[in-house]
Amino acid sequence: MRKLRFYGYGIPSVQDELVKGRLIVIEGPDASGRSTQIGLITARLEAEGHAVLSTGLKRSELISEGILEAKRNFAGRRTLSLFYAADFADQLENKIIPALRAGYIVLADRYIYTLMAREAVRGISRRWSHNLFSFAVVPDLVYYLDVRPQELVHRVFQKNAYLDYYESGADMGLSDDMFESFLKYQEMIAREFRRMQKRYSLTIIDGNRPIQEISADLQKRIDDYLESAKGHTGS
Repeated sequence: MRKLRFYGYGIPSVQDELVKGRLIVIEGPDASGRSTQIGLITARLEAEGHAVLSTGLKRSELISEGILEAKRNFAGRRTLSLFYAADFADQLENKIIPALRAGYIVLADRYIYTLMAREAVRGISRRWSHNLFSFAVVPDLVYYLDVRPQELVHRVFQKNAYLDYYESGADMGLSDDMFESFLKYQEMIAREFRRMQKRYSLTIIDGNRPIQEISADLQKRIDDYLESAKGHTGS
């Protein structure tokens, strides 16, 4: 059992609460293989007897539709940031913390780091973003799947026939050519994650490798951590 740690003041009602679950975050751009890896990790952990909860961005039943509507109406950057913060806060209070209390391993398909990276490259103060998400629980593990933009664009086209407006940075006026805008934007996001690496204890994983090779890498890291945590708590 351990106390929850927050990046700032946290949520007053649960600051001193003891939990036995673990929070593991898989970060990475669209088409980096996050969902595939989370599926493989989930299957492995459940086979070993762990209770697992998956969460991610835009999954709040209260807020997710509002985010889509805000994007359709080209809402301002800070407005979108606040929508995403509300979405995250709802899930944190009503899904993530209760699951950690119950002993689940929570696998987050993206976390506050994607939101902060998006905000930073769009000119929003890093301090403002950090303060906005100061109520977030500090995860036990954070992995960032780093994939070259040129590889990403091929993977995107394997899934879809188009490039996403926001994931290409089209709202930023980086280029009149969507393909070029995508490459520039993804490089900016990757650079921001590297900037955040030390402050937020991100482990960068080479996401250019085959799926099974990445999976074996992640599984070993997670297994080693869980074994170490088990020995440390004596449970």
